Amino acid sequence: MSTPKWLVWAQNLQAIAQSGLAYTRNPFERERYREVSEIAAEILADQAGLEAPILRELFAAEAGYATPKLDVRGVVFRDGKILLVRELSDGGWTLPGGWVDVNNTPSGAVEREVWEETGYRVKAKKLLALYDRNQHGHTPYIFHLFKMYFLCDLIGGEPSDSVETSGAAFFDESHIPPLSLARTTPEVLARLFEHHRHPEWQTDFD
Repeated sequence: MSTPKWLVWAQNLQAIAQSGLAYTRNPFERERYREVSEIAAEILADQAGLEAPILRELFAAEAGYATPKLDVRGVVFRDGKILLVRELSDGGWTLPGGWVDVNNTPSGAVEREVWEETGYRVKAKKLLALYDRNQHGHTPYIFHLFKMYFLCDLIGGEPSDSVETSGAAFFDESHIPPLSLARTTPEVLARLFEHHRHPEWQTDFD
């Protein structure tokens, strides 16, 4: 699944608008950048079926120079099976993970996210991949982001639900359940199983 051009255009327009608003002090330029942001919102609303007012609020909340957001995912194997959780928002399964908070390291963030979403305690061991989300078959998302996949050692805990997820379980490669493609794709899972079979491999990156 290639990234649709309309999504790339909308992301670029919003990044230009956000960065422009962060630096310009010219009132006429500020108005023009707001118009560019409005165009980005209209493109996304039309193509992705989203509500333009909600998009405007999301864009308005972004400040400063526009950069990709950072998402971390925990890759936990047990007996050759990989740990997945079911997203309550769409019912699909995904690698546990989420955003990196301010003043939190990526490794600390992934350990926290796995604990919160699955009930398992883990220790980040190795960065397996750093991917541009737009390049790996995910469904469209309004912001551009990078995804970090950390191999984690399982050190304790037991499966539990969270406010966002349910049904933490381990799956073998031939019995992967329907995925939440906004978060995890078959392409990425296949590559992570290959990393599991080849621990000597270096980190993947785009």
